[in-house]
Amino acid sequence: MSDLHHRVEQFLYAHAEACDRQDWDAYIDTFDESAEFHLPQWDSEHVPVADPRQGMSMIYYPNRQGLEDRVFRLRTGKSAASNPMPRTLHMISNVTLINPNQLPLEVKFKWVTHFQRFGVSEYFFGEASYRLKSHGEGWRILRKHVLLLNDKINAVLDFYHV
Repeated sequence: MSDLHHRVEQFLYAHAEACDRQDWDAYIDTFDESAEFHLPQWDSEHVPVADPRQGMSMIYYPNRQGLEDRVFRLRTGKSAASNPMPRTLHMISNVTLINPNQLPLEVKFKWVTHFQRFGVSEYFFGEASYRLKSHGEGWRILRKHVLLLNDKINAVLDFYHV
């Protein structure tokens, strides 16, 4: 494994850990101000919506401000759907660097998020692609594209689940 691959994996783990700890300042800080966050719906059984401006999305923030607004609602208790907050555990695997010699860096991986709320444990799973830019000794997310593979969603879905 290359040093670059290791550094990217460590960044992804830290990003997931900040979410699991509900350390929203650290979580938000992993995103560039222009970062797009997209969780598309499915156009058909095997084709997700490609363009959030042309199709339906479960979550779409064109920049970091959308996440900042959502975190504000969590912190102030103005999100009834997230009260109480679930406990989450994000797991990441199969991290692949696409064109590792080209910036911004494209990264793909598989993920599972286990969550517990009201005594019920469930999970979401899927794959994700991130576009990362170099930032100091680390990275910032320019684009987070998440593909949810669950057929049924038995809970409120929010950014902290993916």
